Amino acid sequence: MVDGENVVRNVVRDVVRNSVRTIITFILLGALVDCSKPPQPATTETPQPTGLESIPPPDPSKYPSVSDMTNWQNPYLVVREDGIGFVDLSNREVHILKPEEIPAELVSLPSSAWPYGRVVLVAQAVPKSPTEQTKAELRKNRALLLGTLKELDVQFREAP
Repeated sequence: MVDGENVVRNVVRDVVRNSVRTIITFILLGALVDCSKPPQPATTETPQPTGLESIPPPDPSKYPSVSDMTNWQNPYLVVREDGIGFVDLSNREVHILKPEEIPAELVSLPSSAWPYGRVVLVAQAVPKSPTEQTKAELRKNRALLLGTLKELDVQFREAP
């Protein structure tokens, strides 16, 4: 019976080996097929018109030096805890806007207001009372402003 047991063991061992090889072959074949699929074409979103398409891209060679930003001629925005300050460059008045009003304000400007191209100067106001709440409002307004500028394809330069 010892020979019969050895024969059965050998047959079982061969069946197990063949089964394992078959399983591994199918796993490798599945991985190969999965990796060889052609890449799915990326869905290209058609950019929505912003109203600023006629403004050329930014031209850093036209910017004033960092030490002399008082001569900045493009739109100038100040992040504040109570909104976004839009600086009227003709008289240096600051008009407080809600972040959602920024696109309409920028679009309403004539092309002559963009001598450096589609770029704005962004500064951050120092809060009168720097509490955690005012700091949080500043961060929120800054994030909303920068997100809006990105959507409008308007670059920004940090005020010193």
